[in-house]
Amino acid sequence: MALGFFYPGAVNRVCHVRRVHAHSPFSIFVKHSLSLTLLVAGALWCPIAYSQTTAPSATLPEVVVTADARPQSLTVPSVATVKKELSKIPGGVNVVDAEDYKRGRATTLKDALDYSPGVFVQPRFGAEESRISIRGSGIQRTFHGRGLKLMQDGSPLNLADGGFDMQAIEPLSAQYVEVFRGANALQYGSTTLGGAINFVSMTGYSASPAQMRFEAGSFDSFRAQISSGMVLGDADYYASFTHSSSDGYRDWSRQSNQRFFGNVGYQLNDEVETRFYVTYAKTDSQLPGALTRDQLESRPDQANAGSVALEQKRDFELLRIANKTTFGTGDNKLTVSSFWSWKDLDHPIFQVIDQLSNDFGVDVRYDSLADLAGHRNLFTLGLGAMYGLTQDNRFVNLGGERGLRTAENQHQSTNVDLYLQDTFYVTDSVALILGAQGSYAKRDFKEQRIFGADNTDVQEYWGFSPKLGVLWEVNPETQVFFNVSRSFEPPSFGELSSVGAAPGLVQLDAQRGTTIELGTRGRADRVSWDLAWYYSWLDNELLSLGIPGVSDTQTVNAGRTIHHGIEALVDIDILRGIVAPWQDASLGSGKQAGTEAVKGDRLFLRQVYLFSDFRFDGDGDFGNNELPGMPRHYYRAELLYEHPCGFYAGPNVEWVPQAYFVDLANSQKAGSYALLGFKLGYRTPKGLSFFIEGKNLTDETYAATTGVLKTANAGSAAYFPGDGRAVYAGIEWKW
Repeated sequence: MALGFFYPGAVNRVCHVRRVHAHSPFSIFVKHSLSLTLLVAGALWCPIAYSQTTAPSATLPEVVVTADARPQSLTVPSVATVKKELSKIPGGVNVVDAEDYKRGRATTLKDALDYSPGVFVQPRFGAEESRISIRGSGIQRTFHGRGLKLMQDGSPLNLADGGFDMQAIEPLSAQYVEVFRGANALQYGSTTLGGAINFVSMTGYSASPAQMRFEAGSFDSFRAQISSGMVLGDADYYASFTHSSSDGYRDWSRQSNQRFFGNVGYQLNDEVETRFYVTYAKTDSQLPGALTRDQLESRPDQANAGSVALEQKRDFELLRIANKTTFGTGDNKLTVSSFWSWKDLDHPIFQVIDQLSNDFGVDVRYDSLADLAGHRNLFTLGLGAMYGLTQDNRFVNLGGERGLRTAENQHQSTNVDLYLQDTFYVTDSVALILGAQGSYAKRDFKEQRIFGADNTDVQEYWGFSPKLGVLWEVNPETQVFFNVSRSFEPPSFGELSSVGAAPGLVQLDAQRGTTIELGTRGRADRVSWDLAWYYSWLDNELLSLGIPGVSDTQTVNAGRTIHHGIEALVDIDILRGIVAPWQDASLGSGKQAGTEAVKGDRLFLRQVYLFSDFRFDGDGDFGNNELPGMPRHYYRAELLYEHPCGFYAGPNVEWVPQAYFVDLANSQKAGSYALLGFKLGYRTPKGLSFFIEGKNLTDETYAATTGVLKTANAGSAAYFPGDGRAVYAGIEWKW
């Protein structure tokens, strides 16, 4: 790549403009990267404050400070602790520090996860509702996610049947995000191809006593948050309320969201802590629908005419109460988690869907760090169970209003997962990992209002998912890993629901797969990396035919498919000590305890690359066609100047260099694109912080994502336009 993705060490290999094609997005990116006038201005603004913190000081009398015996929550570990724990997993895992994405707009899942290796997330119309996928999980879904286990503080946000809502997440209330790709999510009982994403909340130990944040920008977007967190003796609390609204880039794409997140923890003693969580979300979303390719190219901000005529929307209220209690004694820890969630959905699309859901879940997990036969050993044993009950009513859509009732059903979902994993250090630097999971899923459909026949139906699924891995700690900062695993994914009611007059549930098998993974992560001097290669053989992949949200869709089991790819993140300190002398950083200081502090200023390049080769394997209808909906190559990069006073600025680029298919027949493609952005700001642990961020500054017309169709033609509405040029600004104050 022109920017030198795998950086060998020479700065001029990254910034040599003459090696970049004049029409490449990198020519724009590098050109703007080298224009550091604004960056230097910020650097000249900061040195006064910086010099005050680094100037020699007079010798002061010795002061003895006694540390708090319990400096952090037992149920919510610090970022540093979690990074250390996850480094023992032989596969694709990473932690996203919320402080990183809070330096810009922090509204959508894309804002939070854009630089997480292996995660592909694209909003359908600039809002939370997105296509989110890891390793091609849930590839047919651009809405109401599936194929991943989405969690809040270790408890599932998924409904019991497997689906989840992106709007249930508030990125601003998170302390960090754990990402487990594929079978590396076994420690949370996940069996899916994609793995798990866990948003971990702020607590009284990590939050400011009082904080306010305001964001505003293009398309009449506004966002406000007020939060507070404190430690009060053995108890602590955190509470956050957020309001956001936007008219959207497209017609009929107005959004309005209100969310409350709160938790209260109490430490009964040094080894026992319980924490209660409360979540409330109210979200209203207009759905502008998909466009044809001609409509996308001529006027991308228009809405689908059918979506407007039917006043398609997705509105719901969510109430969720959870508890997590940790019992720790020496090298042993027992964690008990439970939750209840209530959701009221009003969803006019080609029909009106009215659902009332109650979901319950419990997970009991035991962790041991005790040595085994004189060797270091990590052992996990867990049991998770979920039950969901949904009253499902369907009506004819009369311009967004309910017409004649067409169905009155009850959905019951049951899931039970028993999982265990052991990490045994054969030597001080080589560990063998063995894991397995047994799963049971039941989908019970009861028709309460019968139209000609009783369509009551039940389907049950059993799965066994073993895992074998090896982890080699080459040195304290470098690891190499390998694993082979199985995955198991039963269908949700969204896939099982029949189309037309078919009785009961669609007869579908569970999706199963075998995955091998090889990778490395680490740090060497100015370069840090996280690289993984994987190859998955899937049987009975769940693929849907139609246009989700616009027309009837029907999910089928495909034959054998292949998911093969590369997940890569490479961070490089290109320059150090430009105007502020560089010093070696030490652990236990800086932005976050336990992470490397920026001592001196630097020019920092962050890069994420995703290669996705997903295809049929000798299918009777589609041969070896590529699976649609996701680009083969996706590259995201940011070049930031950072000063230790808190100032930062620089450009970023998002690049899809190759067109990709939108249908299983491989007859039509979404075009390639390159987006240029720029961000600058100032962030400090206390006091005033601010940012200004520009997105798609060249006003590129492009499809952010697409639907997945069986066969597309010129009249197929399969394209979801990305936002046009936009600018956002925000301020934040912490006391």
